[in-house]
Amino acid sequence: MDTTFDFEKPIADLQMQVEKVHQVAEKTKVDMSATLAELQDKLEKTKHQIYGNMTGWQEVQMSRHPDRPQTLDYIGLICEEFIELHGDRNVRDDKAIIGGFATIGGQSMMIIGHQKGKNTKERQFRNFGMANPEGYRKALRLMKLAEKFNKPIVTLIDTMGAYPGIEAEERGQGEAIARNLMEMSVLKVPVICIIIGEGASGGALGIGIGDKVYMLEHTWYSVISPESCSSILWRSWDYKEKAAEVLKLTSADMLKNGLIDGVIPEPLGGAHHNPKEIAESIKQQLLTDLNVLQKKPANQLVIERIDKFSKMGVVVE
Repeated sequence: MDTTFDFEKPIADLQMQVEKVHQVAEKTKVDMSATLAELQDKLEKTKHQIYGNMTGWQEVQMSRHPDRPQTLDYIGLICEEFIELHGDRNVRDDKAIIGGFATIGGQSMMIIGHQKGKNTKERQFRNFGMANPEGYRKALRLMKLAEKFNKPIVTLIDTMGAYPGIEAEERGQGEAIARNLMEMSVLKVPVICIIIGEGASGGALGIGIGDKVYMLEHTWYSVISPESCSSILWRSWDYKEKAAEVLKLTSADMLKNGLIDGVIPEPLGGAHHNPKEIAESIKQQLLTDLNVLQKKPANQLVIERIDKFSKMGVVVE
């Protein structure tokens, strides 16, 4: 059964009307093309109106759609080849983060990303995309491997945050993320980061320092989720919609504030409506940027990357 959010109900109602008119026309053999054309026109206008004017909370809901493509889906659609690499060479292999060498458009590169899972069993196996310290250390090991062989790095971000368990803190969750921020800022190969779903807190930032940082249209990126923000400020989740607006976490807000380099448009209704189309858009963006970034000397890449992130949040009076 398809998931329909409350704000999508007018679209669902019109789609049902279109389906009923089709059935009546088929049953009675009466020409109802005029009625169908009118309904289809109304349906298209309603889609553009709703999806073009979404609130912060609606964007958050869209980013969590159960049918939304995840890292493995994009790897399957974009890559000609993919060899997954496992483990941090210290504790274990964290299934919440996957990575390995891939070939895209004839170019070899390292792809690393969060994987949430599609059903209950998968989500438990992947820990809902919430990585432990060993996940971030695995990601860093793969980045260093890519740097060693002079291969560009692509990260796909989609997480509710780093795993907040006691055992994760005991194994140095904060240190693992902080080290990734430091090491990623000085990698001598091109790094492109794309938020494909949820971009929450340090969990997202742990693989989010790049020469280019993009967000898909219906995604969010913030220091905290709307629910957590609401529970801290108002001691209740009831104000999550208000929190989503105040946090300015949408792709449009992030671009306006100069925190990302661009927004990759999604098919009308979200990435899950046409995964092949959005995958092709991501592929073209990657190849276009890599064509430019790979011509830059390593030292220039590092200096520009550090300058870019150093300027964020700076206010001059």
